Amino acid sequence: MRVARMAVLAMACFLIGCNSATKISVPVNTVRSYNATASVGDFLTISIDSTAQTITYKNYTNGESGTVPYTMNSDGTYGISDPDGNLLLAYEVPGTAMMIEAGNAGPNRDTQALFTAIETAPASVSTFEGQSFNYLQFRTAAGGVSLGTISIDASGNIQHADYWPFGTLQQPSDPFDNGAFSASSITEDPSGDFFSLAESSGTDYIFGTQNGFFAVDTGAGTILGLPKAKSKSFDPSVAGSYKAIFYKKATAQMGQNNAESGTPQEGTATLKVGANGLVTITDGQGNTFATGTLAAIADTPYIYDGTPKTLPDPLWGMFTFRTSAASQQDVFVTFQGNAVIFSSFQTALPPAQNGSYTYFYGVGLK
Repeated sequence: MRVARMAVLAMACFLIGCNSATKISVPVNTVRSYNATASVGDFLTISIDSTAQTITYKNYTNGESGTVPYTMNSDGTYGISDPDGNLLLAYEVPGTAMMIEAGNAGPNRDTQALFTAIETAPASVSTFEGQSFNYLQFRTAAGGVSLGTISIDASGNIQHADYWPFGTLQQPSDPFDNGAFSASSITEDPSGDFFSLAESSGTDYIFGTQNGFFAVDTGAGTILGLPKAKSKSFDPSVAGSYKAIFYKKATAQMGQNNAESGTPQEGTATLKVGANGLVTITDGQGNTFATGTLAAIADTPYIYDGTPKTLPDPLWGMFTFRTSAASQQDVFVTFQGNAVIFSSFQTALPPAQNGSYTYFYGVGLK
């Protein structure tokens, strides 16, 4: 988990493994419960009453709470009428997961962010012991994105390593990091639905599903733990069009005390994925965020080359492409069931210490 740099995210929401033909109907007279994490670092509980069309939430990080009405939009999203401006827009796979745009997230209740919510289910450290996972991290500072690998041994001890694109702007250039947490720092919650991890910067909350997805809420943002694929190769069956919710920050720059300037934006996007791995990402106004052909992380030497100077794991199931002109953009993509999870980091060439950069991330469904 890294958690100064690594606050993974989690959009394990939507990571349900259904195929593109699956039809999901919203149950009537049903209340659905979720745990959620924000890319700014908020732990939230949410319940949705589909009969009353209300959402009830409680933020354990900053104390925000409320019960607010929502309406169904024509594109399948929920328009949320929150008088406090906390929750704005949501997209749900009923009874499984949600993505939520937030207007006043974070400890100071003043940050735009994305919440990733996973259906409340029993989760303990034993659920994930003896396994290793890919992960993506989403933040609202320090360059926004990271990716890497996490392993949890049979005793519950955790090791992690990550690639941090923002690190290319540091001096000396160092985009890689690793670390470990002892099982003794883990506390199981009495509810049985999540467990916590004590570390130097605060308490992290971990929750997930029985089929291997998990999310981590940290003070630095969100971590999404994802099962590794059985092959490094791109699978043409994931080709298609995906509807997504995204967070973007343009012309960002780091200042003192980890404060990051820049213009945040949230909205909907479309990802088109070809059978040859060609990906195009556009926002709701048709502006192109990125386009390129996916290559496996395992075949990307500046991230993984089998030597100690790069990641220690080839991250099977994770893909990337890089475009370079006046600026360099790295895009990272992974597919889980009927979902796509994506992120991007872009900066001028050559990379300059204290230079500006733009990043975005999100989750989409076929």
